[in-house]
Amino acid sequence: MTQTLNRTQPPHIKNAVELELKLKPYEKATLNNGADVYAVNAGAEDVLLVEWVYYAGNWYEDKNLVAATTNFMLKNGTSTKSAFQLNEHFEYYGSYLNRSCFNETATITLHCLSKHLEALLPVVREMIVDSVFPEEELGIYKQNMQQRLRVNLRKSDFVAGRLIDAYLYGQEHPYGRYTSFEDFDALNRDEIVNFYSDFYQKGKFLVFAAGKLPSNLMALLNQYFGDLPLSPIQVAALPTKPAAEKKYRVANDEQGVQGSIRIGASFPNRHHPDFVKAQVLNNVFGGFFGSRLMSNIREEKGYTYGIYSYLENHIQESAWIISTEAGRDVCEATITEVYKEMEGLRQAPVDEEELLLVRNYMMGSILGDLDGPFQIINRWKNIILNGLDEGFFERQLETIRTVSAAELQLLANKYLQPENFYELVVV
Repeated sequence: MTQTLNRTQPPHIKNAVELELKLKPYEKATLNNGADVYAVNAGAEDVLLVEWVYYAGNWYEDKNLVAATTNFMLKNGTSTKSAFQLNEHFEYYGSYLNRSCFNETATITLHCLSKHLEALLPVVREMIVDSVFPEEELGIYKQNMQQRLRVNLRKSDFVAGRLIDAYLYGQEHPYGRYTSFEDFDALNRDEIVNFYSDFYQKGKFLVFAAGKLPSNLMALLNQYFGDLPLSPIQVAALPTKPAAEKKYRVANDEQGVQGSIRIGASFPNRHHPDFVKAQVLNNVFGGFFGSRLMSNIREEKGYTYGIYSYLENHIQESAWIISTEAGRDVCEATITEVYKEMEGLRQAPVDEEELLLVRNYMMGSILGDLDGPFQIINRWKNIILNGLDEGFFERQLETIRTVSAAELQLLANKYLQPENFYELVVV
């Protein structure tokens, strides 16, 4: 017997906070050399991602740019293959191999069809154990990067991004360090080869894999990477040296009509009990399109096309940043309004309707982040690399659902104090 739909009654609309979200667990294996492999076997298509995460970020370099250059040039030639031949090999199999260097870590990421993995892993291994860093390729890299830097330095947002981190952490700290033309000139092949030897050929790495995984994945990874030397590497804490002055106005382009504004304060890392609650407060403040900063400064005042606040995704410690570009003539007024919104959060609790909107937004965003195996393994990677336990995800959801307006007001009074923030305008 079929049931007749009552079309006069609207369907029940479930709030995102009511959803029961689950993070699909990973499978863990250990290669013969002790390297851990984290894998999520899921997805409908015959594609996969394999990512090697090395402890080879700029935290470990003795000289600026050595870590990033080493990571980039892994694909620029081995003793048996030129840069062209390496690229041609990955393209022949319809795969994509990328390298990225971060503060503590550096990655090699392979996207490919599952059936071609066995043909690609030997070449990834070759890059890790037998890269030769040709002088000619290094020269091209330096020239290209200097040209890119020359173009970027004309952009106020690029300059502002560099400077605010330097003020918050100190220019000698890995989080605050930025590059100059002279840094590229000073690069030499010997330093790159030595860094490569210490942190890739004999370094420490983890492997993350996701997608429709072949049944022999672990055997293949063990075959090609289970015999590599694995050295214990610790991320030693480094002291920050914040700037003494907190307000800066920088003239970068006298003809520019727009200014880049960055307002930032230091903040604890993900292990601090305030962190997830602060993420909720941040979304009320400036974390999404319906935030208070956006409603005031974009919608009401028309000073900017967009303004956002966020907590930086650093492992050792974080920072609370407000970022926007505004007309040159309204930059100071924009900063005034940012501080007014901080004051509003300190003075009165968030009403329940606004808080429910933010809860639903955050839960919906997490739901979107769980759409597919690549997103799932990326969330696990973030948890593992930050040294968090497996219950972090559930605690995060519970905090989003239950944190009270009174708790958020206390956090605003603790952290959203104007005197805590560095203030920068680049025009």
